[in-house]
Amino acid sequence: MELNSLCQILPGPSSTQTLVAVGFKIGGPNLAYLTLLVWTLPSVIFMTVMAISLFDIEQKNWSLEFTRFIQPMAVGFVSYAAYSISVKTINTKTGISLMVIAAVTSYFIQTPFVFPVILFASGLISAMKYRAQPKEDKKGITIRWSNFILWLGVLVFAALLGWATRSVPYVTRPIRLFENFYRNGSLVFGGGQVLAPMLYTEFVEKDSTEDRIRPIEFVKKPYLNHDEFLTGYAIVQTLPGPVFAFSAYIGSLAMREYGTWGEIAGAFMSAAGIFLPGAFLIFFVIRFWDSLKKYRAVRASLEGITAASAGLIAASAIILFQPLDYTVLNFSITVGTFCLLAFTRLPSPLIIVGGLILGFLL
Repeated sequence: MELNSLCQILPGPSSTQTLVAVGFKIGGPNLAYLTLLVWTLPSVIFMTVMAISLFDIEQKNWSLEFTRFIQPMAVGFVSYAAYSISVKTINTKTGISLMVIAAVTSYFIQTPFVFPVILFASGLISAMKYRAQPKEDKKGITIRWSNFILWLGVLVFAALLGWATRSVPYVTRPIRLFENFYRNGSLVFGGGQVLAPMLYTEFVEKDSTEDRIRPIEFVKKPYLNHDEFLTGYAIVQTLPGPVFAFSAYIGSLAMREYGTWGEIAGAFMSAAGIFLPGAFLIFFVIRFWDSLKKYRAVRASLEGITAASAGLIAASAIILFQPLDYTVLNFSITVGTFCLLAFTRLPSPLIIVGGLILGFLL
């Protein structure tokens, strides 16, 4: 439980970090990296196959009409995630206020750089309430900086390498994907649900001149449209394993113009980028966590970070719904999905499969 609590205050996929931390405690770095591989690889492979299959279907001009209910269902999943986090963790006026401010800010300022600012500011505000936390005997903190330097060094190296190879599209594109996902993996708090709004803002933006959806980057690269994004997000909800495997789906579609091997390269570079920073950071912090958790301000900051995360997800649900057709059917499916998640015990995979079957029948 302590390892799980630690991973909640670190950027990165909390479930993956918890398992990696257990591996580290039991068998050191080697077992930790093996744990990371075993935990993430099945989902990453599956999402890569789904992205390649989706593109093949589009290329053959086969109808994807059977997936039309998946997009509003995905919005229902995001909405329920915001509701679930807020109900379970936010129980003070400060938390509610921070959640609302985070939601409004991220809705009106849709840029990737606003997320870390919101999370940091919210954590700082709630940390000021540290006196409400019980006192514990503190000991001196001894910090070993090697893994922090490794985390920062990979981030800087990837950015510089992407800049140096910017004139070679086939080389620079997977490097840019790695850098973009590595940066997002270093900034996201609160698990896979918080990842959705960050990736949507980072990779999907409306282009008014072409009425298409394109990713943001220093060099032009393939775009990901809104329907593709929501379809992938819904599919990853059906899988056991980390929601962060969604990165492989996005990376694969971003490299689709380079053929199957390019799609595979994009998927695995993106997956490596999203999962590695969390592993590096847990290796860094776990060595002095026992001393750090004694500080009341650290424990108090969790309230603000969690509240802001819920606000970011709530805003993303609205942002993701807006490009859909404003029909009674889409709205009903979104609300129906939310209600199924909130008031029944139906597993997520069954809900998604039900949506696909409904799409086939209708």
